[in-house]
Amino acid sequence: MGQITRSRRAQIQREAATIRIRGQREGFPQERIVTALRSTCPELTALEAWRLALGWSRTQVVAQVAALYLADGLRPPALSEAMLCRFEHGPDRPGPEYASMLARAYGAHPDQLGLRPRCVCGHRDLGYGQPEAPARAPVLLPGVELMSTASGLPAVRESLRLALLDAPHGNPTVVELAEAAVEHYALTYSRHAPAVLFDEVHAARILLGDALATPADAATGTELRRAAGWLSALLGNLAFHLADHTGARAHLAVAASLGAHTGDARLVAWTLGAQSMLARARHDLPAALTYAQAGLERAPSPLVRAQLLGWAVLPSLAQLGQMGDAEQALSEATRILAADPEGGAPGRFGFDAPELDLHEAEAWLALGRTDRAAGRAEASATGCVPHTPGWAAATLVLAQAEALGQPGDAAARALDVLERVPADRLRSTSRERLRQVAATLGDVDVAAVRDLRERVRVLPPIDVQGRSTA
Repeated sequence: MGQITRSRRAQIQREAATIRIRGQREGFPQERIVTALRSTCPELTALEAWRLALGWSRTQVVAQVAALYLADGLRPPALSEAMLCRFEHGPDRPGPEYASMLARAYGAHPDQLGLRPRCVCGHRDLGYGQPEAPARAPVLLPGVELMSTASGLPAVRESLRLALLDAPHGNPTVVELAEAAVEHYALTYSRHAPAVLFDEVHAARILLGDALATPADAATGTELRRAAGWLSALLGNLAFHLADHTGARAHLAVAASLGAHTGDARLVAWTLGAQSMLARARHDLPAALTYAQAGLERAPSPLVRAQLLGWAVLPSLAQLGQMGDAEQALSEATRILAADPEGGAPGRFGFDAPELDLHEAEAWLALGRTDRAAGRAEASATGCVPHTPGWAAATLVLAQAEALGQPGDAAARALDVLERVPADRLRSTSRERLRQVAATLGDVDVAAVRDLRERVRVLPPIDVQGRSTA
């Protein structure tokens, strides 16, 4: 960062105090105040912004850190105001111990303070070309429940790798483990940040390469191709949620090819549904409807047919303005789901009532029936586990439906999503819904709306490696 003049430094101090007081008066969490500070004063580092958001001087920070050491029965360190100033402005960085104590003093995670430890070990390249990061505790905003551990994903991949070391060309055990990996990734899809899961699924698919090239026998080759097809389908869906539409098209094309080669009608039907979703995202509605109808024709079971009707056919027809046909597709999907003895199926490849409610809500939104959209979106959000991607999607659709008539409530709902879901877990679809809510609210002069516009403006984007830059 370039040299900041004395007058600019004084101006930053005044602006920071104003932003902090306003945020505290309106009950903003600390991280939101930090976001506002860094947006208004881009010269601020994360470490300095957190101190200013608390309203502390450097003298107070040094005292707070000393108090923590004393509380732990340790002698206070030699931290000084001058050292803290160098930590905030560079080039010095605190060591791991100081970083930990500063994080404790500020009530933050070291990552939020810009104090992630530098790694001097070798890196492996995974996923979108991003070096594998050291394992660390996920950063969670207030009220966010940890949905899964990071250890489960590598353990599944390691089991598959060990089986392939024992049988490089595959055998029934390798096939079983590959199928178990697909099931695990599909059932825990919503528990992981998309970029993290992408890396794991990609690494698992790579492991199958040699066995696919020279399988032990024809039956083993067929089953491993089927598993690779489902892994490719997952990669396509994950790439879509990382805003990589070209990558998604490539992975889904491989999934469709492997599904057709192995005679897996369910894989082919699901992949066509995903390709319809992708076509809608690029606003090619005729292609979206073609993919949706092709998937519907290949659906091997009533539940898969209901999924294709709700996920692919209904939104395509609604966006084309074909209300009568859309209502017919919705009616059939609802009837099939109601008759299903299990009440739906879990996981990324499953389908249930909250998901159908979400697709219905978006269909009514596209058809201009915001009253009906609001009711179905609220039903979907109620049926989802709180603070999961499905809940976020339904809550944001409800906010879209309320935006014109109840702008304050709509903005509050969208802000709640931003508070409850960390940036790296926000799918590209939720990011687009957030932008749509903000655009619909326009220039409404309400505090919550102003705050939402600012939060959406400074929302860390998904970078070229497929990760949020938070």
